[in-house]
Amino acid sequence: MGNVAIVTGAARGIGRAIAERLAADGCAIVAVDILHAIDTVATIEKAGGKAIALVADVASPEAVAQIAVQAETRYGPAQILVNNAGLHPQPTAFEDLSFDYWRRTMAVNLDAMFLMMKAFLPQLKTRGWGRIINLSSSSYNAAPPMGAPYVASKGGVVGLTRAAATELGKYGITVNAVAPNPVRTPGAEQGPISEEIFQQIAAMQPIARVMVPADIAGVVAFLCSEDAALMTGQHIHVDGGFVRGD
Repeated sequence: MGNVAIVTGAARGIGRAIAERLAADGCAIVAVDILHAIDTVATIEKAGGKAIALVADVASPEAVAQIAVQAETRYGPAQILVNNAGLHPQPTAFEDLSFDYWRRTMAVNLDAMFLMMKAFLPQLKTRGWGRIINLSSSSYNAAPPMGAPYVASKGGVVGLTRAAATELGKYGITVNAVAPNPVRTPGAEQGPISEEIFQQIAAMQPIARVMVPADIAGVVAFLCSEDAALMTGQHIHVDGGFVRGD
């Protein structure tokens, strides 16, 4: 591709898989995470690619502004932005939710995407070509219990994606959202999703297997390609057929 791609939440899991796939496709990668994405960068460089790691809280306006400056200084203007960073849900009954937990979930899962899109838009506009991919979730459609902040934040991602697609198309920028079912990642396995739950969810999918990060990375790579030039404002479910509709 020869593009510069910014990937948030790139230290592990889905973000790492996306960063490594886009690097394999020829992108220079800026791997952003609140953790140090040193392993992601090492893997990319070992394969002959280019990558740097930036440690930052993408829910911080000041940190995001610095990310944009550092990325452009190193590689020039970005053409691809993948907003993957997010909080895994902590199952909590609605009546037990605190406003602090609600706000932190919104800050990381939704506000951060707005901040990153705003910060990188001037760069994405420079070549008249750009790709923004936001990670949503099948939970927006399924609305499982005990997850109101997470479900609401992912619904906001869909709305933000569609609104931005409407306005940014004139700059040659497409904006799409990818919605996975639970994916076997270090974060998910250390959180509330047990192996039993993974298997139960997989059993409800027409393609009945537990998802892995590579399942998402390939779809993101497609959305970044010229083959997806006329796809924008879409909410694309990559979930083994769990959600069969919008």
